[in-house]
Amino acid sequence: MDLHSFADPRQADVVYETDTPVLYEVKGHVAVITMNRPTFNNAQNSQMTYALDAAFKQAVDDDNVRAIVLAGAGKHFSAGHDIGTPGRDVTETFDRAHLVADHTNKPKAEFLYTREHEVYLGMCRRWRDISKPTIAAVQGACVAGGLMLAWVCDFIVATDDAFFQDPVNRMGIPGVEYFAHGFELPPRIAKEFIMLGERMPAERAWNFGMVNRLSNREKLMDDVMAMANELATRPRLGNWLTKQALNHVEDLRGKRTAMDAVFHMHHFAHAQSDLVMGHNLGGMDAKSMAAANKAQAAKSGE
Repeated sequence: MDLHSFADPRQADVVYETDTPVLYEVKGHVAVITMNRPTFNNAQNSQMTYALDAAFKQAVDDDNVRAIVLAGAGKHFSAGHDIGTPGRDVTETFDRAHLVADHTNKPKAEFLYTREHEVYLGMCRRWRDISKPTIAAVQGACVAGGLMLAWVCDFIVATDDAFFQDPVNRMGIPGVEYFAHGFELPPRIAKEFIMLGERMPAERAWNFGMVNRLSNREKLMDDVMAMANELATRPRLGNWLTKQALNHVEDLRGKRTAMDAVFHMHHFAHAQSDLVMGHNLGGMDAKSMAAANKAQAAKSGE
């Protein structure tokens, strides 16, 4: 079943390559939600993000579903936020999921701040608190905004060729909006991860506890489904209470308040770039970011 019907009408200058940015399937007691923009490495535009939200809601509303898998079609899990495809739709109005005003009629910094409260910080927190266990099946690149999607899940299973990266410091930005870096990684490693923006191989991420299990491309979905099916056999309320308990521990350690603070730093960085350079992404676009990341990877021998 596809979820394109959850998106609002499009603006004329936005060209979507698919009407099904998210695929939804139930296998036994497991909902499999698949990002479906492989042509653009599952870059997250609003069309996809709202479809993801609708898919998660559908899985939560279905009492038959006891666990949820988040996957990405194609070579990569997700290349992050859409900053350069024909389907980049930041000026599009959607039926919002939170009590946040429409961003499209707001000026400059307020435009981004309002939109990202809704689509990035707000939705990620909403998905983190889903009452059912969630597993991210990660292959290839899990970059910037892709990290946010993996990090909100309770478990991450990654292929041996997967890598994790947050290169937005190139734009003068202190990490992506859902700022979980200091909770997913030790502080010095988190600084290295953000400031240098280098690729972190799946095995290194596993050593730090950011990844639960390693797999390979041939076995990834089998391994993930085995975990999901096992979770589905456990008491539904027990899974939810355990999840709430450990999320509460993270919040007592300051995760939510830290994220609030860094979200404002993130938008101060956007505003600074806009004032100094006339470009809120520090003068960079998808092409220049990709080129810089590839050059850095080649230099590191990755």
